[in-house]
Amino acid sequence: MGSQSSRPSYDDYTEKQAVERMRQLALTAPGSKGSYEAEGNEKQRPKYVADEASGLSISDVWKWQEKLMDDPKNRLALSALSAADPKTVLQNRNVLTENQHIFNVKIRFEGAPITNQNSSGRCWIFAATNVFRVALMKRHNLEAFELSQSYLFFWDKLEKANWFLEQILDTADEDVEGRLVQQLLQAPVNDGGQWDMIVNLVNKYGLVPQVLYPDSFNASHSGTINNLLTTKLRENALTLRSLAATSSSLSTIRSAKAEMMREVQLILTLTLGPPPSPSSEFTWQYLDASGAAQTLSTTPLAFAAELSSTLSIRTIGVDVNSMFSLINDPRNAPNTLLTVARLGNVVSDTSRTVTYVNVAMPTMKAACIAMLRADIPVFFGCDVGQSSERARGVMATGLVDYELGFNVKLGLTKRDRILAGESKMTHAMVLTAVHLDAEGKSVRWRVQNSWGEGSGDKGWFVMSDEWMDEFTYQAVVDPRFVSKEVREVLKQDPKVLPLWDPMGELA
Repeated sequence: MGSQSSRPSYDDYTEKQAVERMRQLALTAPGSKGSYEAEGNEKQRPKYVADEASGLSISDVWKWQEKLMDDPKNRLALSALSAADPKTVLQNRNVLTENQHIFNVKIRFEGAPITNQNSSGRCWIFAATNVFRVALMKRHNLEAFELSQSYLFFWDKLEKANWFLEQILDTADEDVEGRLVQQLLQAPVNDGGQWDMIVNLVNKYGLVPQVLYPDSFNASHSGTINNLLTTKLRENALTLRSLAATSSSLSTIRSAKAEMMREVQLILTLTLGPPPSPSSEFTWQYLDASGAAQTLSTTPLAFAAELSSTLSIRTIGVDVNSMFSLINDPRNAPNTLLTVARLGNVVSDTSRTVTYVNVAMPTMKAACIAMLRADIPVFFGCDVGQSSERARGVMATGLVDYELGFNVKLGLTKRDRILAGESKMTHAMVLTAVHLDAEGKSVRWRVQNSWGEGSGDKGWFVMSDEWMDEFTYQAVVDPRFVSKEVREVLKQDPKVLPLWDPMGELA
C-alpha cells in the first residue's frame, strides 16, 4: 500500500507525452499566430501542423450526411435521440440494477437527518459537519442533529474576503491583466472550500447547533450575495492596487482595507444574520434519544473542542483535527505532497495550508475501507456530474451508452480529463459504507449526499468502484489508516501548483 509498485500509470505516460498529445488535439488554426508560434517556435513547428488553414467543405458535410442517413439504424437513432434527452434514451438499465443499495461493511451510526444545501455551493461545509456531527451525536445521545452550516458559511465568507484583499496587496506589482491577478479576481468569495479550510474555521470560530443559527434565505440561495460581494471586492481590489501604485503609506492602505472589510461584514450580517460570538456562551436545549429534555451551556469554541476531547476520540476512534487529505492526481508522482499557491481562507501563522498527499487509487480506497471498518465516516471529493443519475442516486461508469447511440468512442483517461479541463473536483460528500467481494475488494460505496431526501434513495447515493477510480479525487483520512510511507509524505516540502491548477478547484 503506497509503494512504488503503484506507479506504472505515471511512468508509462510522462508529462511530455501528455503535452504532446494535447498539442495534437489543439484547436488553434494552423497558420494562425497561436500560442506555440507566439513563443518564438516558428522554426520548430511540428510536421503535423499544415502551412495553410483548412476550411470546412460543404460538399464533404453533405456527403457525410447522406451516408449517415442511408443507414436505417441511424434513422432510428435520429427518431429517438432528437425527441428526448440522449442521457435518458441511452441510459444503461443493467448499470442501474447492478448498483443496489446493499453493503456488507457499514458504520453503525451514520448520522441523521439527510441535509440539504439547496441552491448554494456549500457541499464541503455540509460534508464536513456531517462527519463532525457523528461524534457529537454519540456523545449527547441524539437520534437526529445538524450543526449550523450557515455559521461556518458566514465566517468563511468574511475570511475569504480578507484573504482575497491580502492577496491583491501581495500581488500589487503584478500585471492586472496577467494570469495570476485575473485568477484571483475570478471568484474572490465563492461558496466552495477544502478540508484544511474547514479545519481553520472550526479552530478559530468553533461550532454551534443549527437550531441556534439556522439558514437564512441567502445562505441556502447564495447567488445574490455572491454577486454583490464579488462586484464590491473587485472594486476594492482596483482601489488597493491604485493606492499601492501611488506609494500611499502603509497606514493609509491598511485603513482603506479595514473599511472594505467593515462593508463586507455589513453585507454578510444583513443577509445571513448576526452570528454567535465564538467565545460567548450559548444555551442549547434538546431532546436526547430517550426523549429526555437536556440543556447544554457552552461556547462555540468549547463545543468544537469536544471533537478533540479524550471522550470523543474514545467514542469514534479518531481526532478529526488530525485527519488529512489523500488525493489522486495521475499527473503527479505518487507519494508526493502537493499544495496550491495562494489558496486558503484564514490569514494566520497558525492556519493549516491546503495540502494533499498524492497517492494511487488502491492506497486511497484501502484507507477508506479501513476507516469504515473502524466505524468512521469519510469526507471525500469527486466530479459528481460525470456519469451520474441524480433522481436514483447512482454514480457509475457506463451509465449512459454514448457509443451505442452515436458510434463515438470516449477514450480519455483520468489524467487526460484533468489536462484537458474535462474533469475536476466539483462536490464533497461522505462515505458511510462499502460492499466488498469475496476477496475483500470494493464493489460499490454508500454515499451520504447533501441534496435533500428528494435525490437518490431518500438522499443516499450509490457509487460503483469503477466510478470511484475515475472521478473521485480526494478522501480525508486519519493517519492510523495509511502506511508509514504515506505518513512520511507529510514531512516533505510540497510541490506548489499554480492557483489555476485543477487541484485548486474548491469543492
